[in-house]
Amino acid sequence: MKKLLNTLYITSPDTYLALIGENVVVKKEEEIALRVPLHNLEAIVAFNYSGASPALIRKCGESGINLSFFQGDRFCGRFVGQENGNVLLRKMQYRRSDRESDSFPIAKNMILGKIYNQRYVLQRAIRDHALSIDSDKLLSASQFLKQSLQYVKECENLEQLRGYEGEAASVYFSVFGELIIQQKESFVFTGRNRRPPLDNVNALLSFSYSLLTTECAGALYSAGLDPYVGFLHRDRPGRLSLALDLMEEFRAPIADRFVLTLINKREVGKKEFRKMEDGAVYIEDEARKRVIQKWQENRKELIVHPFLKEKVQTGLLPYVQAMLLARFLRGDMDAYPPYFKR
Repeated sequence: MKKLLNTLYITSPDTYLALIGENVVVKKEEEIALRVPLHNLEAIVAFNYSGASPALIRKCGESGINLSFFQGDRFCGRFVGQENGNVLLRKMQYRRSDRESDSFPIAKNMILGKIYNQRYVLQRAIRDHALSIDSDKLLSASQFLKQSLQYVKECENLEQLRGYEGEAASVYFSVFGELIIQQKESFVFTGRNRRPPLDNVNALLSFSYSLLTTECAGALYSAGLDPYVGFLHRDRPGRLSLALDLMEEFRAPIADRFVLTLINKREVGKKEFRKMEDGAVYIEDEARKRVIQKWQENRKELIVHPFLKEKVQTGLLPYVQAMLLARFLRGDMDAYPPYFKR
């Protein structure tokens, strides 16, 4: 099993990334603000950075360290070095992606995992907070998701699959606000919105999904797959389609529950968000650092993977699923087994 290493997140503006010896250094106004040994890292994620040295980029490529760049919360691009894995695996991925008959079974299992895990989040809330929430509303939504799982199992093409997935997501997010049991006045949620997020909850969700997308892309690359060629999300220039496919299973149990924990444990508050003139809401820099720190801590949590029956750290779940997907594409497995939260 792959070892879980650290991801270095650069959130300070006007910083420059450089290489000194075997260390990445973060410079601000020509002064070294941080020095981190490269052998401790699996990825570097930069927000609002002003540049990176060619020497560092080359060294990251040689060391298998993924570099991802964001402008605010919006993904801009990523750099990886020499391709990993067997070219035959990627050719199989491309062929299956081009044929809907081959894409559909993979996409179907991923969406089964997504809806199952959405239902898990609702059921968990009913169990843990029955006196603080509208249990009847959540039970009704949970029953709808249960029926959606059956519809997905019986559907026959990608168009139907996307329809059922969209309906399930709409119902899930229609009751998501019920799961916020603290700071309700500051964290009002009336529905999912993005590009840009228009409230505090959606700002946290969008940021968490960005972090999760980056991790899924790195996991797919490590498994020898192309994160830009998907099965549910179709090809679009610059879009990490397969990473978006893979993260569907993790949105609810990892990102959504993470956001709910931040709010309900009062680890973020109303004053840590900034509303722009166009209505967009962004997380303040200091709060973003704390969110990232909590995200890193959550990655170390041990869980038993339901398919492998082994203990793995939460941060390795995208890698495990990418590995299982690669095994299926190579013909070592009869089907891709999605992640079902237990």
